[in-house]
Amino acid sequence: MDKVRLMPILLVIAIGIILGGLILTLDKPTGAEMKMEDTHANEKSTKNQPATGPKGGKLFTDHDFSLELTIFEKGVPPQFRVYLYNSDKLLSPTSAAVTVTLTRLGAPAQLFKFTPEADYLLGDQIVEEPHSFDLAITATLNGKILRWSHSQVEGRVEISDDMLKSMGIELFTAGPATIKPKLRLPGEVIFNEHNIVRVVPRAPGMVTAVHGHHGQQVKKGDVLAVIDSPMLADMRSQYSVARKRLTLAKTTYKREKQLWEEKISAQQEFLLAEELWHEAQIALELAATKLLALGVQPESSFLRTNIAKYEIRAPISGIIIAKSVALGEALSEDREIYTVADVSTVWTAVTVYPKDLNVIRVGQKVTVKATAYDIESEGSVTYISTLIGGQTRTATARVELDNNDGKWRPGMFVNAELVAEEIEVPVAVSVDAIQTFRDWSVVFGRYGQYFEARPLELGRSDGEMVEVLEGLTHGEQYAGGNSFALKAELGKAGATHDH
Repeated sequence: MDKVRLMPILLVIAIGIILGGLILTLDKPTGAEMKMEDTHANEKSTKNQPATGPKGGKLFTDHDFSLELTIFEKGVPPQFRVYLYNSDKLLSPTSAAVTVTLTRLGAPAQLFKFTPEADYLLGDQIVEEPHSFDLAITATLNGKILRWSHSQVEGRVEISDDMLKSMGIELFTAGPATIKPKLRLPGEVIFNEHNIVRVVPRAPGMVTAVHGHHGQQVKKGDVLAVIDSPMLADMRSQYSVARKRLTLAKTTYKREKQLWEEKISAQQEFLLAEELWHEAQIALELAATKLLALGVQPESSFLRTNIAKYEIRAPISGIIIAKSVALGEALSEDREIYTVADVSTVWTAVTVYPKDLNVIRVGQKVTVKATAYDIESEGSVTYISTLIGGQTRTATARVELDNNDGKWRPGMFVNAELVAEEIEVPVAVSVDAIQTFRDWSVVFGRYGQYFEARPLELGRSDGEMVEVLEGLTHGEQYAGGNSFALKAELGKAGATHDH
């Protein structure tokens, strides 16, 4: 009877236990359901901040399917590579069709298409630097379209208009320009050979005074040295005698002419007096010419107490660059005792290499700059040697420079710059705007409130403007003056190269 009474109670307890277990089991999610919920939670976070995939790229996930986008640039130009996964297992690259739309500041969008290559999909274009862009990624998997977006910034800094002014940054516009490449050649300042005079006494004698010395600046007519010359004394005596004879002959001529006109003397006496007068004139002119040839004024010679004294004077204004005379020395009339150079103009002897001979020509304008001093002048090519030196294997071009202010000194080393040619280019930028960013030569393009580094492939330059082959297009604005301030701002912002 007790067992019969307990059976219903035990049955009720058993049914309660079973129902409680069923309730607990139905309320608890399955393992698969938990995994899916976690996946959706991860999806929300990775859409904002993509995770890093097994290949080191950006990992974009939708449920069990994942797409890893990498930029590969080891030994090749930067290229997109895409890896496909299902539940972390690498899929064949043919499992899905992928396209990537890349948008940059100030540039049209690029559409990248992909083809299977080994275990990845390979993009059909180069991913140009800098890697600062917005991406729209589309994958078609089993008829289903999946989309992700991603942005990354590199070499970009935001500068307001007010801050732009305070930083002193000038804005230039890329466009066509005339490039004038300059050829720079070494040279040396030398004397103008046309303005060098060698001084000789022109009369033998003994040196009694020396006034001119090496390196001295002299003016035309300055006394350089004085000698006692017996030959000069003799010539002055001859001139004095000739002058007196002319006076006498002239007086005789006038008297004989008057007597002949008055029929007192014969015509023969008159004609003889006339002939002697003419001979006296010729003798005086000859004596005067000899004195003038020595630089002596005949008329002043009668005022001298020492008729043998001979003053050797500077023939031109200039600098004494050579001296070979001493007090008490006996000189011959052809002895070279001084060399005077007029340095109001000088020459530059420019070394021209054979490969540059087709560039330089007579009459060409040349800018000459001293290597040791901050001075320069402009001159023109007046001569190019027709022969190439046997040892140097170079030719010489001569450039004449004005030197009235005396800033050019013979012996100075210089650089001669001349325009090799004039080249019209479609796009050029200021050389001052070029900065180094990472391993690139860049300018900072202006796009709204942003400046962004634009790596350039540069061409020919003349030191002021440089040709742009790639990296910047006609009409784009860029930072000119003080562009280094933008590089400093990037340094403060900690610019990265994130792939």
